[in-house]
Amino acid sequence: MILEFLGSVVLGLALAWVALRALPHRLPSRRAVFATGALGAVFGAFLMHSVLGPDHVVATLIGAVLVGAVTLSLLVRPDSHRLSRSAAA
Repeated sequence: MILEFLGSVVLGLALAWVALRALPHRLPSRRAVFATGALGAVFGAFLMHSVLGPDHVVATLIGAVLVGAVTLSLLVRPDSHRLSRSAAA
C-alpha cells in the first residue's frame, strides 16, 4: 500500500509536469497544478485499491494516472486567442 501511494504521487507529479510543459498558458499556477495532479493520482490509487484489492499494483497505478489526468483536465482554461477571434467575427 505504501508503494502504491508513493508511486501514485510520483506519477501524479510527472503528469502535472507534462501538462505544464504542454499547456503553460492555459493552466493556473504551478503549485495548484502539481497539487491537483498529486492529489488526483492519490485519490485514483485509493479508489482502485479499494475496488481491486491489494494484489493489483499495476492496475492501481494505471487507475491513479487516469484519475489524475481527469482532475488535471478540469483545470484547463479556454484558449483566450480563440475566444477573442470568435467574438470579433
